[in-house]
Amino acid sequence: MKVTHAEFMISATTEKQYPTDRLPEIALAGRSNVGKSSFINTLVSRKSLARTSSKPGKTQTLNYYRINGKFYFVDVPGYGYAKVSKKEREKWAMMMETYFQKREQLRAVLLVTDFRHAPTKDDVQMYEYLKFYEFPVIVIATKMDKVPKGKRTSYIKRTKEVLKFVDTDYMVPFSAYTGEGKQEAWRLIKKFI
Repeated sequence: MKVTHAEFMISATTEKQYPTDRLPEIALAGRSNVGKSSFINTLVSRKSLARTSSKPGKTQTLNYYRINGKFYFVDVPGYGYAKVSKKEREKWAMMMETYFQKREQLRAVLLVTDFRHAPTKDDVQMYEYLKFYEFPVIVIATKMDKVPKGKRTSYIKRTKEVLKFVDTDYMVPFSAYTGEGKQEAWRLIKKFI
């Protein structure tokens, strides 16, 4: 997909703040610091549309990015970050629960994982949650460039086994550094917008 216009729209914490234009939404979920912002920036060919941070736990709101005036990427708070208070984590969980359960415009979820490692307990829990609510899931396995080419097939197999991957979902090994996986990610996203 050729992106001619990409803009940050709003950081939302409540339903009242969600955009009202009824455009389709694609959510990005994943643990803190897994590369969701880098993924967005690579897809839209912009260096700093979504802010990247070396500090985990930076995204604390639902961040809406409108793409070509046709749909939104919605970056949700990262999970698995220990230095956030229990109260803060509960607040994020309620915000995400409301979004995932009530947002009619949500068409699919990109579950962003780190390709170098087996999915974490939190990744598995998130995947199970998304399947419980019957969302289509595209697993974006980031940092593919750091895995030797000869090992990639076995890493894909490992990720699918750990997640108990459903065959109707998709998986895209991806590298923000080399751009590998970008075209495949767009091809799949377009199915849902």
